[in-house]
Amino acid sequence: MSNGTMVKTEIQNIKLRFGIIGNSEGLNRAIDIAMQVAPTDLSVLVTGESGVGKESFPKIIHQFSGRKHGPYIAVNCGAIPEGTIDSELFGHEKGAFTGAISDRNGYFAEANGGTIFLDEVGELPLSTQARLLRVLESGEYIKVGSSKVQKTDVRIVAATNVNFSEAIADGRFREDLYYRLNTVPIKVPALRERTDDIGLLFRKFASDFAEKYRMPAIQLTEDAKRLLVSYSWPGNIRQLKNITEQISIIETNRDITADILRNYLPARQESRLPALFGGKASGSGKGFENEREILYQVLFDMRRDVTDLKKLVHEIMEERAAGTPATPRPSAQSYQYLHSPMSLSGEVLPDNSLSLVHPIATDHPSVQPVKLSSEDSDEQAAEYVEENLSLDEVEKDMIRKALERHHGKRKNAAADLKISERTLYRKIKEYGLD
Repeated sequence: MSNGTMVKTEIQNIKLRFGIIGNSEGLNRAIDIAMQVAPTDLSVLVTGESGVGKESFPKIIHQFSGRKHGPYIAVNCGAIPEGTIDSELFGHEKGAFTGAISDRNGYFAEANGGTIFLDEVGELPLSTQARLLRVLESGEYIKVGSSKVQKTDVRIVAATNVNFSEAIADGRFREDLYYRLNTVPIKVPALRERTDDIGLLFRKFASDFAEKYRMPAIQLTEDAKRLLVSYSWPGNIRQLKNITEQISIIETNRDITADILRNYLPARQESRLPALFGGKASGSGKGFENEREILYQVLFDMRRDVTDLKKLVHEIMEERAAGTPATPRPSAQSYQYLHSPMSLSGEVLPDNSLSLVHPIATDHPSVQPVKLSSEDSDEQAAEYVEENLSLDEVEKDMIRKALERHHGKRKNAAADLKISERTLYRKIKEYGLD
């Protein structure tokens, strides 16, 4: 038996053992790398979009390593609040903080001699990243509230869907930690890159749900198969599984046509994204995952512009109070500051008035052109803007409604808002919603 045939046989056995379905070249390559790196103690970074099945690869690496009889601990870094993540990972001493009624070992102590899987490692705060770097370099760490150095012997496998190039450039992730984690990279391909596997996965899920719910398995017509393969699957395997389960439960007809399937596929995001003002996204080099991220970006841009507006109004008021003619300075993107006797409607304004015109003022009911005379104070101008564009209140209201919808369950609310639980926890504290 040739080496190539042996490798293919081993890969097939791994797929059967770990429930991995598919025959794409990218998937086989990822499994092959996991098999080769498993006997070593090198750190591994598994990358790929959300829902592609990254969690299977740390298990493969652990089971085919010399640590397979040691502990295996999986930690979702994005689900642990920022204030407690150091304690969870490294442990704490009694009295280190309020509620620390006894000593506690962290995950690195519990995983000694085994493997620790750090999922969503890109969500770690910078202070924790520094601690993790020390563990990778020397195997040493210090418990929260202690001064004693502890030692641990763990193999670290990390996974993320974060674009590290952008995170490093933005200062959200340490470059030295990235190179330590990325000793051996494994990229798991997205489902849209595995078109030949989509039909296999659908049939497997349909069969599993038919057995689970004791009903005949659903089947796709030819036009439905073409639609299934042509869809982009932004949620990858997780989305395909959820949609297969929905159809299996809801549809009484077991033969699924393209029209039926289309009812369960969300509209393609490219066709329904709102436009951004000023072409902000086109030159930033950053993409947006969904409409909610664009909304947040727009809100944050508006907040920055409101701050600039306040500063400009304050400067103009000071100049006029000093008797110096004011020359408004226009903003290149979002606002136009017009020191002119004519308003947008053609109304003649007094010479000593300032017309501030927002480019969306005529389309947005809550934002209208503002006329400020030299007798108005900058406090009044700031108050007007705050009342109309209170972005903190918008964010607070969104979080409160999400918590109400999910009956206070923060994990579900965070998923609804498309933010991590740690971020939601911080926002709840910030706005006093707990």
